[in-house]
Amino acid sequence: MSLHVVAVQSDDALPDAVDVVVIGGGIIGVATAYELARKGLSVALMEKGRVAAEQSSRNWGWCRQQNRDPRELPLIKYSLRRWGELAGEIGADLGFRRAGLSYVTTSPADLAAWEDWNRIAREYEIDSRMVSGAEARVLTPGAAGQWIGGMSCPSDGRAEPALAAPALAAAARKLGVTIHQNCAARGLDTAAGRVSGVITEKGLIRTQAVVCAAGAWASMFCRRHGIDLPQAGVYSTSMRTEPAAEVMTGGLSVPGLTLRRRLDGGYTLGLGGRGRLELSPQGLRYARKFLPTFRERHKGLKIRIGRSFLKGPEAYRTWGFEQVSPFEEIRVLNPAPDMSLVREAEQALGALYPALAGIRVAEAWGGFIDNTPDAIPVISALEALPGFFLSTGYSGHGFGIGLGAGRLTADLVAGAQPIVPPGAFRHSRLVDGTDLGKPGMM
Repeated sequence: MSLHVVAVQSDDALPDAVDVVVIGGGIIGVATAYELARKGLSVALMEKGRVAAEQSSRNWGWCRQQNRDPRELPLIKYSLRRWGELAGEIGADLGFRRAGLSYVTTSPADLAAWEDWNRIAREYEIDSRMVSGAEARVLTPGAAGQWIGGMSCPSDGRAEPALAAPALAAAARKLGVTIHQNCAARGLDTAAGRVSGVITEKGLIRTQAVVCAAGAWASMFCRRHGIDLPQAGVYSTSMRTEPAAEVMTGGLSVPGLTLRRRLDGGYTLGLGGRGRLELSPQGLRYARKFLPTFRERHKGLKIRIGRSFLKGPEAYRTWGFEQVSPFEEIRVLNPAPDMSLVREAEQALGALYPALAGIRVAEAWGGFIDNTPDAIPVISALEALPGFFLSTGYSGHGFGIGLGAGRLTADLVAGAQPIVPPGAFRHSRLVDGTDLGKPGMM
């Protein structure tokens, strides 16, 4: 099944030169382009396929503070403010609703982890709080679970992935950003040891600054230029139901299932921690760096040998800039959903909410989540190549944080005061032997 993502108008003619080229038309690239344009810079946004057609339209739509790594908390606080401002600022609905998110459980281990996280959250003045078993049942009226407790945050929210990045891209275009869909960036042009342009399938754009926000494709793009970027991808499955009774207005996580109310009256469903890992040349290259993460999170993964070994963002490929690149061969990475997980989610939803028993999944889709070894993103200049910036590796939680990430990236490119300290997101931590510790929270 295919996702119905709002279409964005393209610009046919490439500019000869711009201040910044942004590679990647997901929420990160679009937000970066928008914020750069607000700073008065000329920007060209390159997208090999269609804006938001990959992971930015395939996620759950959660805009959450809860259970984030502490290093991301300043960014998500800024992002939530921007989520609340943007509809009025651009005159378009991104589907954002500050409807709250809750986690409930039957596991004492979950409660202990959430207690630890909430102690950290209080330092950042986040209004998340622990709830008792009785309060958890009040938060989930009609649910069949016998919860022993949970946590809830009323200032968390939800948005519509198929609307958000396209709406922001249209707003960026009104500010002068040129958008070039079905136009892959094949590589960087350099002169005197720094970026001087981007070579696209339709010609050269001269520029002094390039942002690579290519998601799962970023490591391959970097590798073509001898830049080491440890990333590993996991195939995921998500889905939406047909319209159904409103049993909740925000988002809910219970053991084995997540659900979010949608603007169309249905629910987006996901199975946390479940997915498929395919062996690939890139995966083998970075296996040692990802070993701690694998040990901690492998239980929900199916491990396979598949097409990823020969084709896709983790295959070993090389190409000349005058040749068709791997980015043109796969305009939109559209993996098939795991239908066994779809059936499992349908059954879990009916068991959780008897009032929703028999509600069917109307659409299911696959995704490909790019991860870093410590599960927090890279938002960074590349010291070895002046003028080149990375904004990638969001590890499955980039949608909610995307607006803040776009602003931080734009600040770094423009040489402005960053909205938050960027040191935790530096690229060098992944390649200079820094002890990355345990992977960040999901």
